[in-house]
Amino acid sequence: MSHGLDQSDLLRLLGYNIAQAAIPAYKLFESLIGLPLGLRQVEFSILSLVQGNDRVTHKRLSTALGVAAPNLTIVLDRLEQRQLVKRTRSPHDARMQYIQLTSRGRALHAKAKQIADTMEDELLSHFSAGERAMLFELLQKVAAQRRP
Repeated sequence: MSHGLDQSDLLRLLGYNIAQAAIPAYKLFESLIGLPLGLRQVEFSILSLVQGNDRVTHKRLSTALGVAAPNLTIVLDRLEQRQLVKRTRSPHDARMQYIQLTSRGRALHAKAKQIADTMEDELLSHFSAGERAMLFELLQKVAAQRRP
C-alpha cells in the first residue's frame, strides 16, 4: 500500500519488501499469540526450536536465531522465570548447558503452534500451495547467505 507515496525505488530492495511483508505477520502474531499467550516472536521461536531438537545449547540457539549470546541469555532467563524452559548442565562438559522445555513450556508451545498454523493459513490464504512453497524456498535461499 503506497499511501500516496512513490515507493518505486524502495520496491526494488529486498529489505524493504521483507519489512513490508513482516508488518501484517507481526500484527497477526501479536493479536493471536503475543498478547493472549504473553509470547514474543523470539520466545515462540525458542520454544519451537527446543521442542523440535535434542541437546539444544545456548550457542546453537544463538546461531540459529542470529541473536547475540548476551541478548539470548536475557530471553532464556525470562522463559526460565516463567517456568517454560529449564537449563541443565551437560554431564560431559560442565561449561555446557542444555535447554529443555518444562511441561508448562510444552503445553504453551503446543497451544501457540496450533494458533500459528491457523495464523499462517490466514496470512497466506491468497497464495496457492505452489506459491507458498516458492516463497519459503526463496526466503530460505536469502537466509542461507548469513550462515558461515
